[in-house]
Parts: sequence; C-alpha cells; structure tokens
Amino acid sequence: MSVAAKKIAEAEQLVHTAEKSLKTSLLKWVPDYDSAADEYAKAATAYRIAKSFDKSKECLLKSIECYKNNKSWFHAAKSYEQIILLCKDLDKLTDVEEYANKACSLYQQHGSPEAAASALDKAAKLTEQKHPEMALRFYQHAVEVIMIEDSTRQASEYSSKVSRILVKLQRYEEATKALKKEIGFYQQTESYGQIGRLVVALVLVQLALGDSVEAEKSFKEWGNCCEAEEVSTLQTLLQAFDDEDGELAAKMLASPFIRHMDVEYAILAKNIPLPKGLEVEKKSSDANEANTTRELEDEGEGLC
Repeated sequence: MSVAAKKIAEAEQLVHTAEKSLKTSLLKWVPDYDSAADEYAKAATAYRIAKSFDKSKECLLKSIECYKNNKSWFHAAKSYEQIILLCKDLDKLTDVEEYANKACSLYQQHGSPEAAASALDKAAKLTEQKHPEMALRFYQHAVEVIMIEDSTRQASEYSSKVSRILVKLQRYEEATKALKKEIGFYQQTESYGQIGRLVVALVLVQLALGDSVEAEKSFKEWGNCCEAEEVSTLQTLLQAFDDEDGELAAKMLASPFIRHMDVEYAILAKNIPLPKGLEVEKKSSDANEANTTRELEDEGEGLC
C-alpha cells in the first residue's frame, strides 16, 4: 500500500469519526462540534499529504462550520488560512481573496487584529507575483486593520508594500499619495533615515509623472531628512530637469544609491522620461550651423 493510499484511508476514518461526533441521540442531545472540527482538520491534513487537495479543502470547510457553531473564531480563521495554501496547490490563486478576507474578518471578531493583518500579508505574498492588484488590496486592507491597534510601525511596513506595488503597476498618482502616507507613519515613529530614502522615491515618482515642480516641493518639505549623498543627488537631479539637461539628469538617475533602492524604484529610475529641451535646442543649433556653412561654401563657389 502506497503512502498516499494509507493517508487517504486514514483521512476517510477520521471523516467517519467526525460525522459520528456530530450525531445526536436520546442520551446525546448536542453535537460534539469540538471533536468533529478537530477530526475534520486532521483528515484535511491527511488528504493534503496524499495530494487529494479538493478533499482536503472540503474537510477544512466542514471543520470551519464546526468551529463557527462553537464560536471558535480563531480556529476557524486558521482553517481558512490552510485553504489559502490549498489554493496554491490547486492553482486557483484567484480564490485566495475570498478566503483571506474571511480569515481576516474572523480574526477581528476574535479580537486579534495583528493575526488578521498577518493573514492578509501572507495572502499578498502568495499572490503578488501573478496577481499584483489583488496583493495591493490585501496590503491596503492590512494597513487599515493594523491601525485599529495604532501599530504605526507595522502599518508603515505594509504601507511600503502598497507604495512599491503601485509603482510597479505604474499607478503613479496613487503612488505619490501612498508614499506621503508612508512618510507620515515614519514621522510618527521618528524614523528619519527611512523618510530620507522615501523622499528620493517620491521625487522619482513625481518626475515619472512629468511634474518636476511637485518633485521640487517634496524635496524642500522633507529634504532635511535626507543624507548628504541623497541631498546632493536630488539637488543636481532637480536642477538638471529645471535646466532641461538630459545628460546630467541621466547621470544622476544612474547614481549608485538609486540603483540599489528597492527594485521597483530602481527600475522606475531607468524609465523616467529625460528632459529634452537642450537636446532639441542643440540639434537646432547644429542644423543652423550646417546651413550657414553650406551658404558660405555656395558663396565661395560663386566668387570663383
């Protein structure tokens, strides 16, 4: 008998025991939801080891109903988290949002906002690569949930992920608002070093929007939190945009510390449209010089 077959047989026995626990009789008036929930949960684990994922999910849903009947909200939420992992095994990541939100709601009902936010965080990590917009919603919800506890430090971590995904999705208007919110969280915890790097990110996003005026305002407002290298680079970068000096702007955007920022901002820096004013002016000047040279040459030929 293979390991999978043994586990399936074990799971079937556990399901039978669970069903028996739910039966009532003349001497047993109330179903034993506690025992049934535990047996269903064990059966789900056995089915999962046997790679019978649909059966595992079915058992977890039954265990959740038993936990709910017993008002065991925390354990019900834990079971929803197990289903979230099964969604990956079943290649049904689009189902994650339903179960993550249910887990979050039950954790909150139990009075555990940190566990609720953590469940959303795990779901976001699971879906971010293939479904970044879904992951974004999870992180945004996690910020809201954790702030119920006034956990600003944790909120700033989730907010950071919100900002980075928005940049990745090229939703720059929303990204500027998210970055300012993130800066606000770090101001509350007096994490000024973190603010400095976020100012760089905010300036990059505003330049990507083509709004060098707002970028300069952001630098003036929070630039005092930046380190010397960041200040120097941003001053030169903003001046380059003001002067429409594409070559200097490109040089600043390729600065080592910008290249080593979070990958979303490093990629953004490579794709920011460079100012073209002086480039156009230079081309026009070169064309005028060429025309003048040709005219002089023509006049010289006429004199000969």
